[in-house]
Amino acid sequence: MAHCSSDPSGKVPRPDSSSVLMAGSPGSVDQAMKPVLFEIFGEFWNVQARLGQGVSASVYRVSSGRASTAAVKEFQADTQSGDYGYQKERSVLEDIQGHKNIVTLYGVFTNHSHVGVATRCLLLELLDVSVSELLVRTSTQNRACSPQCGGAQKQGHSMWLVQHCARDVLEALAFLHREGYVHADLKPRNVLWSADDECFKLIDFGLSFKEGNQDVKYIQTDGYRAPEAERQNSLAQAGMEVEGDSGCSAAVDLWSLGIVLLEMYSGIKLKDTVRSPEWKDNSAAIVDHIFANNSVVVPAIPVYHLRDLIKSMLHNNPKHRGTAETALLSPFFSIPFAPHIEDLVLLPSPVLRLLNLIDDSHLHNEEEYEEILEDMKEECQKYGSVVSLLIPKENPGKGQVFVEYANAGDSKEAQRLLTGRTFDGKFVVATFYPRSAYKRGYLYQTVQ
Repeated sequence: MAHCSSDPSGKVPRPDSSSVLMAGSPGSVDQAMKPVLFEIFGEFWNVQARLGQGVSASVYRVSSGRASTAAVKEFQADTQSGDYGYQKERSVLEDIQGHKNIVTLYGVFTNHSHVGVATRCLLLELLDVSVSELLVRTSTQNRACSPQCGGAQKQGHSMWLVQHCARDVLEALAFLHREGYVHADLKPRNVLWSADDECFKLIDFGLSFKEGNQDVKYIQTDGYRAPEAERQNSLAQAGMEVEGDSGCSAAVDLWSLGIVLLEMYSGIKLKDTVRSPEWKDNSAAIVDHIFANNSVVVPAIPVYHLRDLIKSMLHNNPKHRGTAETALLSPFFSIPFAPHIEDLVLLPSPVLRLLNLIDDSHLHNEEEYEEILEDMKEECQKYGSVVSLLIPKENPGKGQVFVEYANAGDSKEAQRLLTGRTFDGKFVVATFYPRSAYKRGYLYQTVQ
């Protein structure tokens, strides 16, 4: 389930038991109808939107006011899997809390509808755009890929974005695997961006299990399923038990990540490709072909390092895949990349960067410069709490306006309302900017 698309700032109540007010008709539970109001830990939270719906649970964006937003994952009450799924995900999340690349569990509560039906709920950190959404924005520009991925050139995400995602997910997996857990459902929809923490985070631990004690028969999602998981799922479907050490290990997560990174780099969905006989016969050759046909213009050495990292994750034999910790030692992560301007539009942060506003002549007249600073601050404060504002007089960043907001929710609202506005006859271009770089005074030039 995705927990996305809002501002995760603000304090969230301490965990406790509580109730939820639900909309619904008397005498029946309409699972298609979303709640309108939650009473969580003694405070009323409005349901703003349904973010996702699965077989046993739905996820909602909720708000208790401007400063507090979160995600509620509500497990259905009328299915046997509902309570099991809740207990499963709750126990895993409670055991692995505290890592920056894993979604935060704020608390748990029970929903009592006005017709007396109780459902279990998780109160979770609200995150932003998923890797799945990022892929959709590139795949619409690309033709479908044949098993050999021939034909037209494909355009994927920037090396900066691929590296950022790869490092964050590997950090999460390294921690998860050290704790003895296998995620078992790593896919683009379960990797989300945190605007305030400026990193990708793993969500949805409903299929996770302790390595060596797998209590879930069917794991992973089609298209991201490791070969050994495919075999195990087939045996389970036939009612047969897995013998010896042929069960699934943490290596299945590395396989899934390899596919995710290959899709991010190429900009194509590989579900049909990984099902093909050609892939099963020689997946390494197809990976080589994808890299040879990709049109991203970057130096050859970084591309080779990424290709080798992905290939190391996609060995058919899980014992040959290495670990998340060893993958983090890849030379791919030692190369500094600059973000593309598209990256800074796609990935929200609390810092906004405004382009096409200031002429050089304004920068060297101190009186005009001070007036511009005051005018920009007054304008930007209309959309939220401004922490700082900077207009560099020299490169890098000369003439650009950097506005740091108190939280990403305010910066997103400002970006939405300022983009396309005209100031002094000029159209404003508003992108986000990494707060960590801004705080260090690192105002790098983005790749166009």
